[in-house]
Amino acid sequence: MNVKRISKRMTGAFLFLCVAAIAWANITINRYEQYTFDHLEQIPPAYCAIVLGTTKFLKNGRENHYYTNRITAAVRLYRAGKCQKIIVSGDNRTHAYNEARDMKNDIVKQGVNERDIVCDFAGLRTLDSIVRFKEVFNQQKGIVVSQKFHNSRAIYIGRSWGIELYGYNADDVDRHAGIKTRIREVFSKVICVLDIELFKTRPKHLGDRIPV
Repeated sequence: MNVKRISKRMTGAFLFLCVAAIAWANITINRYEQYTFDHLEQIPPAYCAIVLGTTKFLKNGRENHYYTNRITAAVRLYRAGKCQKIIVSGDNRTHAYNEARDMKNDIVKQGVNERDIVCDFAGLRTLDSIVRFKEVFNQQKGIVVSQKFHNSRAIYIGRSWGIELYGYNADDVDRHAGIKTRIREVFSKVICVLDIELFKTRPKHLGDRIPV
């Protein structure tokens, strides 16, 4: 068997494993879509909701509609009486970049009582935000607010950690604008399943309990 043939077989095996991993991750996570809802009346109420962070502005300076749609959904959820408190969880890598602070400010601007919003500044990734919801903020049940594809992954994480988690689906963005996010989500699902099923990954930061 020559080197070229061996190389082709190894490449083929690698591609097969990649496709299998992507399929496995999608099948695993997509099962949790049953816990996500588009309409408020469908959602079981919970004491606390958690809004997953993203950047407020795109690199070109334009408004990030993933962000604004999550803010709108969180306010609707609160006004409908589906939750009493909102945790805004996001990255706080620098003083100038603070997802949780931005979300809190924009939710307050829409009339939500500031005392009903709690910031989680250590939501570095979805796994951190969801696990901290239980381990730091002591919530056993909740509603996660993000786009549907993101909610499914968050709920998979949450229910793997014993949280009775449901999702309220914020409006998505059009396919053209969200193509990069969709491609990234394919790989995020694979990493997520590996984190939960194989590596048993924990958040980077935990710490003392914070009352909500």
